[in-house]
Amino acid sequence: MTERAMNVEEVADPATPDRFRAMMSGFPTGVGVVTTTGHDGAPRGMTCSSVCSVTLSPPTLLVCLRDGSPTLEAILERGTFAVNLLHEGARETAELFASGNPDRFRMVPWEQETDAGGPHLVRDAHTVADCDVSAVHRVGDHVTVFGEVRLITGRHGLPPLLYGLRQFRVWSEL
Repeated sequence: MTERAMNVEEVADPATPDRFRAMMSGFPTGVGVVTTTGHDGAPRGMTCSSVCSVTLSPPTLLVCLRDGSPTLEAILERGTFAVNLLHEGARETAELFASGNPDRFRMVPWEQETDAGGPHLVRDAHTVADCDVSAVHRVGDHVTVFGEVRLITGRHGLPPLLYGLRQFRVWSEL
């Protein structure tokens, strides 16, 4: 144990939303944009750092999305989605899709093949996973969507974009 770690004072406080947010901000994670299309064919998408692998067989991941978001509603209607894992040069795209800007899909290059779960962010994703919804679980103000991954598209060999301590960072800065 380092001297620095030994000097940290242990304090147990109630788990308030602010304390929980502060705790989780100290746990860096990768950044993705979850995409799909609505019943009208229009693209939907939002930044998501709550992405986790679940099992290898069948290949399954989960994403946690805000209940009531247009992206979540479209995923539940359509039953498919794509997880665009962003590379180190895609910070502006992560911020754009977190902003709720209604013109976000006009501001970034994307494409959607017939068999895709949702739009692929062709410039900004290092890898895209196309998924079919396999389960849904509501907790508080979020919904966990489990997706069975049916296609994986590698796009760029760049390192991932990370998010932690309420900041975007790249792997090489760690």
